[in-house]
Formats: sequence, C-alpha cells, structure tokens
Amino acid sequence: MYIAREASKVWRKVTAEILVELQLLREKWGLLLAGLIFQYIHGLAARGVHYLHRPGPLLQDLGFMALPELGQDKGYLSESIFSSIFLSFVLWTFHPFIYHIKRFYTVLIWRRVLAFLVASQFLRIITFYSTQLPGPNYHCREGSELATLPPPNSVLEVLLINFPRGVLFGCGDLIFSSHMIFTLVFVRTYHKYGSKRFIKFLAWFMAIVQSLLIIASRKHYSVDVVVAWYTVNLVVFFVDNKLPEMPDRTNGVPLLPLSTKEKEIRLKEERDSKLKDEFHKLLNGNHGDPTDRVTWSFY
Repeated sequence: MYIAREASKVWRKVTAEILVELQLLREKWGLLLAGLIFQYIHGLAARGVHYLHRPGPLLQDLGFMALPELGQDKGYLSESIFSSIFLSFVLWTFHPFIYHIKRFYTVLIWRRVLAFLVASQFLRIITFYSTQLPGPNYHCREGSELATLPPPNSVLEVLLINFPRGVLFGCGDLIFSSHMIFTLVFVRTYHKYGSKRFIKFLAWFMAIVQSLLIIASRKHYSVDVVVAWYTVNLVVFFVDNKLPEMPDRTNGVPLLPLSTKEKEIRLKEERDSKLKDEFHKLLNGNHGDPTDRVTWSFY
C-alpha cells in the first residue's frame, strides 16, 4: 500500500509537470526545432569536410610532447567520460518531472543549451572549413583506408552522412573539438543552474581530464582543445547575456493552477512570511499609524 501510494504521488507529479512543459513547448517549439535541425547540419558539414581531408605527417604539438600516447586501444577512455557527462546532464535536465524542489523548466533550459550549441557549432564549421589539417587520429593517418573518401555517387549519400560510422570515423573537422563544445556547454549550464557545489567541482574536473585524454588519445591536436576552452566560454557568456533570464521556480508563480494541497502549503508559507514581517516591523517601531507613534526627545 505504501509503495502504491508513493507511486501515485510520483505519477501525479510527472503528469502535472508534463502539462506545464507541454504548455511551454507549444510556445517555444520553433527555436527548439531549429536547434535540433542545426545538429544535423553540423553533422552534415563534418561529413562534407571529410571529402576534402588529405592525410599527412603529424604536426608538431606541445601536448603530444607532454602527454604519452595512450594508443588506439585506449581511445574509449575519453569517450567514457564524455558519455557520463552527456547522460548525467540529460537526466539532470529532466529532474523537475520527479523532484518536488524545482529550479527551472526543462523546455526553457534546453532552449538555452541549444542556443549555446548552435552558436559554437556555427563558429566551428567556419573554422574547420577555412583550413584542413592532417588528422592526428589513427584512422585519419596516411595508409588508412578511412583517411580519405571517394567522391560521392549521389547527393543522398552525402545527406545520409553514413550514420553512425561517418560520425565515429570522421576526419578533417578538427578546430575546434566538438566533444569539448558539448562538455563545456553542459558544465557551464550546470554551474549556473545546479545546486550541488561538489558536483560543480567534479564536472569541471572531468572536463579538464577529458581535455587531456582527447590529446593523449591523439583524437585532436592541442590547439583544437585550447580554442574550444576559450571560444565556448566566451560564446556562452555573450549569448547568455542576450537571452532573457529563466524564471526561478523555487519562488516563482507556477504556469498552471496548484492542487488543493499545494495551495494550502503556499498559503501557509505566505502567512508565516507576513507574520515574520509584522514581527520585525513591530520590533523596529515601524508598525501601525504614524500619527499614533510617540516621539521621545532626550535633552
């Protein structure tokens, strides 16, 4: 009976949150859809630059000199950290559907995140099409069959981008790292809207570790990671200032009517707040009609 009762409460929370989020989605769907479509455009651009890639000797790189090469069999390390950051962030953005204390709306935060991603990816496309560097990854080096692509037989072959193989084994889209774009956008978003200080510290630490592993795995040159660090942070800073601030749900008015129990809790909190204000005014001598106050003068 206890499990059934608690499950019913959770289901009511999820249902109420879905109604609120759907209402927001009807208003903001255009920008969200545009952001999702641009993710495909970004993948299409990365696939297109692979046709232009020409393998060559590795460029001199300070990160390659400082960090030992992990080897092709250790490439999963950086991907594992990236996957954990990605999945953790996605789950965190949907926590308002279950948790009682909510700080943001899921639709609004993803609208913001997609704006950061699109701006960063737009700059990335311009950058890696401007100059094609020989890829440092193992499948992009001289002698690899995947280093170059033959001319496409049809437009459809390009539009399908050979997913997921074309994404995993791409070459030429180097400056700047796409993995670091997602990581830094997610970490900065949690840093602003998250509530756990330890998780914020852990997220930044994981971003640094991932940067080092990407270079040690020879998936990117050091410049790809360094440029991502200052470019994405600047993009998020400026775009965030241009966007309207999200409402804080901890004290804000909900978009839909409250249930009877929630109304009672909110009224009780408002009464307690008013009583505290009245008490403080009484202590400070600021309560009542000013004409009724007695002014004491000391000579």
